[in-house]
Amino acid sequence: MSEIIEDIPPEITKLTDWVSEPSVADLKQNLDDATNDQDSHLQDVKRWLSNLYIKDAAKPKKIEGQSSVAPKVIRRQAEWRYSGLSEPFLSTPDIFNVGPTTAGDVKRARQNALILNNQFNNQLEKVAFIDEYVRDMVDIGTVLVKVGWDTEETEVTKNVPQYEYTPSLAPEQIQQYVGLLQLRKTDADLYAENSTPGLDHALEIFATTGQVLIPKKIGSEEITTMEETKNQPTVEICIAENMLIDPTCNGNIKKATFIGEKWKSSLSDLKKDGRYKNLDYIMVGSSDPNTDPDYEATKDAGNFTFQDKPRKQFVVHSYWGDWDIDNTGITKPIHAVWVGRVMILLEDNPFPDRSHPYIKAVYMPVRKSIFGEPDGELLEENQDIIGACTRGMIDLLGKSANGQTGFKKNLLDTANKRRFRRGDDYEFNSNDDPRQGIFTHKYPEIPQSAFNLIGMQNSDAESLSGVKAFSSGINGEAIGANVGNGRSALDAASKRETAILRRAAAGIIEIGRKFISMNAEWLSPEETVRITNEEFIQIRRDDLAGKFDLQLSISTPEADEAKAKELAFMLQTNGPNSDPGEVRMIRAEIARLRKMPDLAKKIEEYEPKPDPLAVKKAQLEIKLLEAQIEKELSLVVKHNSTSDLDDIKGARELSQTDLNTAKEKTEYAKARNLESDSDQKDLNFVETESGVTQERDLQREREKSKKKTAA
Repeated sequence: MSEIIEDIPPEITKLTDWVSEPSVADLKQNLDDATNDQDSHLQDVKRWLSNLYIKDAAKPKKIEGQSSVAPKVIRRQAEWRYSGLSEPFLSTPDIFNVGPTTAGDVKRARQNALILNNQFNNQLEKVAFIDEYVRDMVDIGTVLVKVGWDTEETEVTKNVPQYEYTPSLAPEQIQQYVGLLQLRKTDADLYAENSTPGLDHALEIFATTGQVLIPKKIGSEEITTMEETKNQPTVEICIAENMLIDPTCNGNIKKATFIGEKWKSSLSDLKKDGRYKNLDYIMVGSSDPNTDPDYEATKDAGNFTFQDKPRKQFVVHSYWGDWDIDNTGITKPIHAVWVGRVMILLEDNPFPDRSHPYIKAVYMPVRKSIFGEPDGELLEENQDIIGACTRGMIDLLGKSANGQTGFKKNLLDTANKRRFRRGDDYEFNSNDDPRQGIFTHKYPEIPQSAFNLIGMQNSDAESLSGVKAFSSGINGEAIGANVGNGRSALDAASKRETAILRRAAAGIIEIGRKFISMNAEWLSPEETVRITNEEFIQIRRDDLAGKFDLQLSISTPEADEAKAKELAFMLQTNGPNSDPGEVRMIRAEIARLRKMPDLAKKIEEYEPKPDPLAVKKAQLEIKLLEAQIEKELSLVVKHNSTSDLDDIKGARELSQTDLNTAKEKTEYAKARNLESDSDQKDLNFVETESGVTQERDLQREREKSKKKTAA
């Protein structure tokens, strides 16, 4: 990997004002010293991929007259693992939940969650990224992700209207501007349909100073501006063979003092980026990605190369690490990029958190190692044994003369042999038994021990990986000889998959943390994120900074079903006297877990409509009570000048009022009972649709059967 680097004139390499600027030779020497520690891992990666795809050394040699078939045992296990790990990330539109550390961070946490999920769903190719992320973990045991930021600007020429503004003190104009400001907050779409640049500017002045200015268009002016067409984070799965990581970090990539990467680019791409210098000194063609021994080229493009200079690709080296740039004995994080002998970029680490942009996740951790191991490390011998047994059985069958017919000499003459081959009646020599003289070859019986050995290796492979690939078919014994053993096997397999999924989720969480720090620094001052068809939320850059407890929500059908059953059980135990609002919230959550968002929304927004007759009756009763109250008040006034008999009558009237009040409470209780009955019917509908009612009936029947059996 080392190469002799000649001294380059200072005017070419001097890119910063640092006191001690590292040279290409210094940085390459740093990376070369770490190569030996990583070579063994790269050999393992090559072996794992060879076994996975049955190629190179893992592919059986072609021998004349022998089978070269090789069952893909490792690939079969991996295919069952891919979907189990990727589906939890892809089955929900909102991957991230951002929880605030303090009460003051609640709004910021909510805004970060909105923008993170919007970026993953709309700005990144989420499905392709998650699939590649999971496959790298499963195939080679380690996935390395490079996080970055992409900004693009385009020169745009447009006509800008010119306005003049006239002050106004009219009350109706002030009232109109107040209404427009409220409309801009509540319904941005409707406001945008009727607004103009002049009105926007006038409203901004009114909002800040309170002065009312009426805009009037007086013309237009053609101006050329730079408009931002892209401003978003990026993620890229790195090729492990092209990475060099500090071997002294003891498995913690956050503590790595340097990370080197090799990637391919072209003069056109580097010039478009705008950050790189000294591009005219690059020797295009001296470092072809397809011929460079230090670069692992992807196989999708084959040996294709561009011939024109702007698009011709070459290998670019980057270095993220710490360097003493001030000669103070204290290192600072830097970023360097070079091609061949030419340094094209030297800068302080541009990321807000001052850390390198690489995130890693491992499939099976290895003690004190930055890299993990895949299932292929455990299943290599099983695949070799199954392949050898399979090839032996195929050779046994392939070398037999199945279907060939042999005749004893002189059993048939020429004419009768011809009749025999045509299927006609024939004559044979009376001295010979045709059952002894005619022999039809058949495939030999394969020894049962061969099938037993293959079955044993398949079972061993499944127990090692924790993946039941159903190599022996789907039957009752596939998951255990009895219910207890089957449950134990499934629990162990699910726990192992959950552990792997947790490690994968940890990498995605780190990506989210990196996104939050970059959003706070590089997002445009104000960005609008559309959440629903009705709601718009303004996200300001100063609201994105803060400390958050970032949590990753992982949704699986099994977990959702378990939660739905628990909530249904809560409703069942609460009974019909529970609070209707609480019941409605639980029922909406059950519908959401059962993947019925439309029903959940209807339940949340449902307002029970009372019976018109009951409403009319209540209104009349209220009027009656009001009349009675007026009557009582008049009686009280009259009481001051009437006799004791009138006092007795007044007391009787008061008792009647108490009776009417009691009746009013009774009617209110009846109305509440009607509302509870309506909620119970809705609950019964959800449980019937989701199968909870049927499950409860089956459980009741099983209990009855058990009691009968016990009796």
